[in-house]
Amino acid sequence: GSDLEDLGSELNQRFHCFCCVLLWVVEEVGLFGVCFGGRGGEGTGGKMARRYDSRTTIFSPEGRLYQVEYAMEAIGNAGAAVGVKSDEGIVLAAEKKITSKLLEVTKSSEKMYVIDEHIACAVAGITADANILINKARLSAQQYMYSYQEPIPIEYLLQLICDTKQGYTQFGGLRPFGVSFLFAGWDRHYGFQLYQSDPSGNFGGWKATAIGANSTAAQSILKSDYKEDISLKDALSLVIKVLSRTMDSTTL
Repeated sequence: GSDLEDLGSELNQRFHCFCCVLLWVVEEVGLFGVCFGGRGGEGTGGKMARRYDSRTTIFSPEGRLYQVEYAMEAIGNAGAAVGVKSDEGIVLAAEKKITSKLLEVTKSSEKMYVIDEHIACAVAGITADANILINKARLSAQQYMYSYQEPIPIEYLLQLICDTKQGYTQFGGLRPFGVSFLFAGWDRHYGFQLYQSDPSGNFGGWKATAIGANSTAAQSILKSDYKEDISLKDALSLVIKVLSRTMDSTTL
């Protein structure tokens, strides 16, 4: 009987030790879990910050969504794209990076897409992510045409795409789309339009804007050189000027 009591006591002690170790591991993983683009230093502040950037659905105490911010920062490492609107039309241009001399050079650009007869777009970010949203945009445009027998309004199409992008920041197990868009086109509602959207799902209309690498410097040039009555020819010259001064390579 005493042997059984001793054995039971020993097992009970080991069980408590195991629970303590398991609890410690859970707490440590919560504090030090590996995150994409982890933020913070080695101190307590760094540990606390990492607790809020492991998922897109967790707000930090400052009200920030770190994973969405990381996706936006990733756009800054992508090839540049610039758009300028005039009363005569819209100019879109994008940097075409050649990462190796062994790559087959194509005439088409993976950063410029035609959505419908009246809508085109330029992208900056992860091309594979962009392809998913581009296909959705094209399908939505054709469904609208089939249903209403008229081209889809540009702003409405952008709302559909941005709703999808925003949804990927709101549910666990998903990551934000790592891509920003410049949508350009014309419709009978508002004429020529230029929109910019980011990974958070936010979008807005612009007269001239830039996304991708060195976008801050590009925005500065656009702000100083853009004129309200700019012609399409001058808009083209402005886009070339912006890209030639800000991009790292010389291929458009």
